[in-house]
Amino acid sequence: MQPAAAPSTGTDHRTAPGRPPLPGGDGAEPADVGEPRGGEEDTLELLLPPGGFGRPASGTGAADLLDDVGNWGEVISEAGALRLVPVVPERELALLARWMNDPAVAAFWELDGPGSRTLDHVRAQLDGDGRSVPCLGVLDGRPMSYWELYRADLDPLARHYPARPHDTGVHLLLGDAADRGRGLGTALLGAVAALVLDRRPACTRVVAEPDVRNTSSVAAFLGAGFRRSAELDLPDKRAALMIRERSARPAR
Repeated sequence: MQPAAAPSTGTDHRTAPGRPPLPGGDGAEPADVGEPRGGEEDTLELLLPPGGFGRPASGTGAADLLDDVGNWGEVISEAGALRLVPVVPERELALLARWMNDPAVAAFWELDGPGSRTLDHVRAQLDGDGRSVPCLGVLDGRPMSYWELYRADLDPLARHYPARPHDTGVHLLLGDAADRGRGLGTALLGAVAALVLDRRPACTRVVAEPDVRNTSSVAAFLGAGFRRSAELDLPDKRAALMIRERSARPAR
């Protein structure tokens, strides 16, 4: 859905809807391309389930508030074909916990430690009303990133900027060090932003709030067609408000 070279790209995980309520709100690619601060299983060792990745059990509410992310299909990026697959904890927890315990990721996502910590974070979204959907990013069949798509206008973040109805926030974490620092986060952010705007007709903007210290993440968003709109003093960080309008196109 903040690190840059590390593994994230997006807004700080602590502000997305579905997380415990905060008095305020606070995701892209610095040391990681992501956001918030990641182990046990290598992505290359994660076997695809029979028939590929499917949709999780119904009941998350995602279809109502985020237009059914699980059915968006793949988007073609400069890096390949990416599909966002809603997380199934029983299947992906070990992989996500490994990523969260990478020091470069932990510095921003702050979800390092036992797998139960990552599970609680993901469960809070899956058991919520669908305003935040945690997803595995599968690039050309390879699970390699973690995403959170959320309704920024329904998130505590909306208390800190002039939100518009259906503003959609994004957090991104690139799992493996080999995928960081080579422009992959920028390519995927641009493709996912375009996918959000295509699949959510009511949404006119995609937003993110990476920590201002996460310069790699901020740069990834800029390269993906976002503009740095403002700086926000959130409860747990000073964030750069990144916005991509429906009419915007990534710089070439």
